[in-house]
Amino acid sequence: MTAHYPAGGTLGAEEGIPLPGTAALIEQLTSEHGPSASLDIMTAPASGRPRTPVGVDAGKPNAARLWNYLLGGKDNYGVDQQVAERMRAVAPDMRRAAWYSRRFLLKAVEDAAKAGIRQFIDIGAGIPLSTGGNDPHDVAEKIQPGVSFTAIDYDPMVFVHCNAMYNHTPSTTTVKADIRDPDAVINKLRMRGMVDFTQPTAVLMVGVLDYVTDDEDPAGIMARLRAALAPGSYLALTHASSGTCRDLMARIDADTVGSTAESVWRTSEEIDEFLDGFNVLRPGLPPVQAWLDGELRPTRLETLAAVGRV
Repeated sequence: MTAHYPAGGTLGAEEGIPLPGTAALIEQLTSEHGPSASLDIMTAPASGRPRTPVGVDAGKPNAARLWNYLLGGKDNYGVDQQVAERMRAVAPDMRRAAWYSRRFLLKAVEDAAKAGIRQFIDIGAGIPLSTGGNDPHDVAEKIQPGVSFTAIDYDPMVFVHCNAMYNHTPSTTTVKADIRDPDAVINKLRMRGMVDFTQPTAVLMVGVLDYVTDDEDPAGIMARLRAALAPGSYLALTHASSGTCRDLMARIDADTVGSTAESVWRTSEEIDEFLDGFNVLRPGLPPVQAWLDGELRPTRLETLAAVGRV
């Protein structure tokens, strides 16, 4: 079966809507737990590098806030805006690149829901943009009313924002967890009855493995997820490619070192290894634009995308 993804519409026209109570949420995080306290999350991967967000650090760029800014959201800080604008100085099409990935995510959800999938796991969910149809749970719910949607992120700020956004959506659950410990994530979902792994499930990993280093075993993470999924399940994955403009890679590397926004650039062959064991649908692992509309212009940030089935 080959998935078909229609064009994503006018990318630049969609803007994120600011979430209410941002200042209050930040105050809650910092006052209750302290600016550098842990909120029931892993504080460091096995490598010992402290790359998991702990509390709120307004002095370093944050991956979730950075992409929120590029997508037109308002839940970000000055440091995120500065880093993003430095990226745009090198690659003026960064916002377009961000929206390409966003449209791929929404179309992947749409395709899976139309195929009858009623369980979705959004890993690295990020800060919600709005309740006006720009979030994946909206797309899934429109096609499959009552669909089970689980948003997972390791960032405490994202966790609080997702809770605030989805608090009145019974079918959507927010989980604070780190996919670099896939067994812990799977066990939590299974034990709490959030996901029935005997039934087909769609796993969304858009812009996630870009932030997982080689010593954190991204291939092992994917193998463990694949083993847990029932036949008929879907995977939607994107990853920044080493085919990205060298000046942009250098800019991002210099501005994000030591932060949660620090990226890992991989070749298409390296990214393809993460898809081992999945039946990868056509057109394979091309730049994300190919899944949306063959006429879309390339961007200086090259993001590869794939959809696979178990």
